[in-house]
Amino acid sequence: MKHFDCYKDNQDIPLLADFLRVIAEDNRLKILCLLKNGEKCVCEIWQFLDLPQNLTSHHLRVLKDFGLVSSRQEGLKVFYKLNQKVTEKHLKILNKFLN
Repeated sequence: MKHFDCYKDNQDIPLLADFLRVIAEDNRLKILCLLKNGEKCVCEIWQFLDLPQNLTSHHLRVLKDFGLVSSRQEGLKVFYKLNQKVTEKHLKILNKFLN
């Protein structure tokens, strides 16, 4: 069956499924969108999302654990930025799968 050829020997499918699960959550997608424009302090992110800081931190931790964002601490503030290399890698896998 030709329409199932995309599944043969495709080791990227589990990774792609994990990526889609991570970004499927509305707030995580909003965070990624916000970070496209550059590094942001967690205090800016939680206000943008209109969520409590602890829930924002949870979403940031999921994104960081998956490698889509990285963080750095400056004094008491934590800044997050998009990990462009990892994001592009996952988008490339998604494009390969869809095309």
